[in-house]
Amino acid sequence: MQAKLIPVDKGREIVITRDVTVVGRKHGACDVVIDHPSISKMHCIVARTDGLLFIRDLGSTNGTKVNGQRVLRGAILPGDELAFAKVKFKVFMGPDDEEEVNGRERTEVIEQDAATADSSEFELLPEDEMISFLDDED
Repeated sequence: MQAKLIPVDKGREIVITRDVTVVGRKHGACDVVIDHPSISKMHCIVARTDGLLFIRDLGSTNGTKVNGQRVLRGAILPGDELAFAKVKFKVFMGPDDEEEVNGRERTEVIEQDAATADSSEFELLPEDEMISFLDDED
């Protein structure tokens, strides 16, 4: 799964590649550094798990918001607006590439062949025979 935070106004796109990503202003301590005065040194954690993203605010001064609502923690979904203080992003989640979609994430279709039985070849047992069949202790 590919997860990206796409800037709403200006800035660079953030690709979430780690299971746990620390977001903040402090170089050397954060995986994603956003150099903006409203961002705390250690602002937020973004966690990837099972195709979902979760966020947890780390006690930031100006807060973390999902769709305009200040949150301490929660799940974020594709299309949500995620804001670290005054810096806003649109959440994107999808397959890693076209090959993955075409190769692995499709429903498998099994063609009917001569070995496949046609349901018209079978007939149901009468109800009393079915009950006695089910009651057998074998």
